[in-house]
Amino acid sequence: MKEEYLLKRPFDLLLSLTGIVASSPLWIIITLFIKLDDKGPVFYTQKRVGIYGNLFKTYKFRTMIPDSDQIYGYKQAGEGDKRITRAGKYLRYTAMDELPQLLSIFAGDMSFVGPRALLPNEIEVNENTTESVPIEQITGYKLRQSVRPGLTGIAQIYAPRDINRKNKFRYDKIYIKNQSFCLDIKLILISFWITFRGTWESRDKKF
Repeated sequence: MKEEYLLKRPFDLLLSLTGIVASSPLWIIITLFIKLDDKGPVFYTQKRVGIYGNLFKTYKFRTMIPDSDQIYGYKQAGEGDKRITRAGKYLRYTAMDELPQLLSIFAGDMSFVGPRALLPNEIEVNENTTESVPIEQITGYKLRQSVRPGLTGIAQIYAPRDINRKNKFRYDKIYIKNQSFCLDIKLILISFWITFRGTWESRDKKF
C-alpha cells in the first residue's frame, strides 16, 4: 500500500491533466457529433458511489436518446440496444464517451484504475430480468469501498459484460488484493489497445 500512496494519486493527477489538455479538440468534435445527431444534451450525469461510500457526480458524453432513463428506466445497455444513438454507438465502442470522467479523476473522486463506480442501487441482471439491488447487499461491497473507483480495471477488461454483480466483484477483489503501480500501468496500456481496436462493447474477448 505504501507504493499506492506514493505513486497512484500523483500519477492520476498528471495523466488526467495531460489527457484533458490533449483531448480537448476531441471534446469539441464529439460535442458537434452529438448535437448534429439529435440536438439533445451533450453530457449524461449520474450520482455514483466513491471511496468510503461517498457520493459524487459523474459526467459522460451522452450515448443514448434524451431522457432514456425516465422513458425506459435505468438498465444496462444490451447488444443492439435501440436506446443508443448513432453517435453513441461509435462513442461506446471506442470508450470516447468516458472522456469527461478525466475531470472526476483530476478532482480525486476516481482513479484511472480501480473497480467501476457503482450506482447507489445497482441494476442486477438475472437471465432475462433485471432488478434494483442496494449495493450494500452485494457480497464484496465493503472491500470495494476501500479504494477509489476506476475508469478501467480488471473487471472492466476481463469480466464478461453481462455477468451478475456478485461474480463481477470477484474480479475487483483480485485487483484490490494485488494492486500496484506496475499493475495499473499494465491495465492502462491494455485499455488503450482495446480503445484502438474499438472493442469495449464486445461480449467476447476485448483484446
